Amino acid sequence: MKVTPTAIADVLILEPRVFGDERGFFMESFNQKTFVETTGLAIEFVQDNHSRSARGVLRGLHYQLPPHAQGKLVRVTQGVVFDVAVDIRRTSPSFGQWVGVELSGINHRQLWVPPGLAHGFLVLSESADFLYKTTAYYEPKAERSLRWDDPSLGIQWPDVGAPPLLAAKDAAAPGLADLAAG
Repeated sequence: MKVTPTAIADVLILEPRVFGDERGFFMESFNQKTFVETTGLAIEFVQDNHSRSARGVLRGLHYQLPPHAQGKLVRVTQGVVFDVAVDIRRTSPSFGQWVGVELSGINHRQLWVPPGLAHGFLVLSESADFLYKTTAYYEPKAERSLRWDDPSLGIQWPDVGAPPLLAAKDAAAPGLADLAAG
């Protein structure tokens, strides 16, 4: 597995080895031993999630407050998304910074988003299947959203030809300056 650091030190792009021929491909999507050896992170994942979204759907930017903060290992099995992680750890040198990566069923990239970051994605293809492993269980009372278009973040979302389709909670999310402490 190839590991590439991003502009936010703890966010990593992972590229598994893919073996393909005229019949298709094979890849190991996750191996705990390889993950620890290549990233140096001894992390326990406790939940797997799968979402399917249509073109133009923007999910996020989501996070959970401590002690329920979730790290996420995310990937796309079908389609293409623009995936974003925003550092909302107030004591971090990269507080308020974001990284964006295209994930697809073709490039097989994965993104490690550590606890303490907000995460979201925009679907660029007709639809996308998005899978992610989490380090903490979903806790509705700890769930929060950060405004996807907060000008102070300056996220450069790709143009999909129409305004993004948002859940009500994401459309009403606060900006970085108004985040709940945690």
